[in-house]
Amino acid sequence: MSIEHRSNVGEGIRKAGGTGLALAEFREDYVNHNPEGYHEESPAALVQRLELPFNNLLMLRRALTHDSYVNEHPDVLEDNERLEFLGDAVLDFVAGAWLYNQFPEMAEGELTRMRSALVCTEQLAEFARAFDLGSAMRLGHGEDQAGGRQKDALLCATFEAVIGALYMENDISTIERLVHPMLEQVSEQIILLSDSRDPKNRLQEWSQGQGMGTPKYFTLTISGSDHLPMFEVEVQINAKSYGRGSGHNKRVAERAAAQATLDAIENSKSFTPQ
Repeated sequence: MSIEHRSNVGEGIRKAGGTGLALAEFREDYVNHNPEGYHEESPAALVQRLELPFNNLLMLRRALTHDSYVNEHPDVLEDNERLEFLGDAVLDFVAGAWLYNQFPEMAEGELTRMRSALVCTEQLAEFARAFDLGSAMRLGHGEDQAGGRQKDALLCATFEAVIGALYMENDISTIERLVHPMLEQVSEQIILLSDSRDPKNRLQEWSQGQGMGTPKYFTLTISGSDHLPMFEVEVQINAKSYGRGSGHNKRVAERAAAQATLDAIENSKSFTPQ
């Protein structure tokens, strides 16, 4: 699912009371150049692009440092795992408090499920892609060559670490004003996709109830950029196409395809597969 406010990150930060510092104050190059010619975005450039309220760039640098980088650079003493731990806790609180206030009639169990969906690995990776954090991650050569900048697990961890660093540098209100717009954008789709139960589970129950076996999902196309791909997925039952869906990861695309199929089945008695 798309995060439309990427270009408005700075505005959200300004509303939180922070402003980006001029590049001259950071005393480092705009990008770091590796031997292969890839331009890794520096912490200074990231701060300027997103207008993040960091006074201590060492904190942000640590948040962007994966353990694979530390393993290859003995002079680097710490990776981002401790900040990731802190950011995970901060995001849990911010998402939980936002849900509590946003949905006063929602039961505790549903609030818990919603919070889990909002802060799961795949969703946080989507937030990281919206900010293009992958271009600023400090990875070891092997991890970089293995596509680490596009991996959900690494993007999620980096996003959590940056949130942890922002919290250490500022306060909880800064995090809230940065994260709340993202939660607002994705929560409606999460509610629609959940519909009390996962649409993939509901479709499987329907197909098996009809004696048709288990639905299978196939990726048709992958478009978009490396840091924000778009997957188109088709669901087939008994080798026949029943529906398609799209999203910025396979999980979302598969659920969208399942929901599209359920909608077609429920809305048309004459629905027939391709």
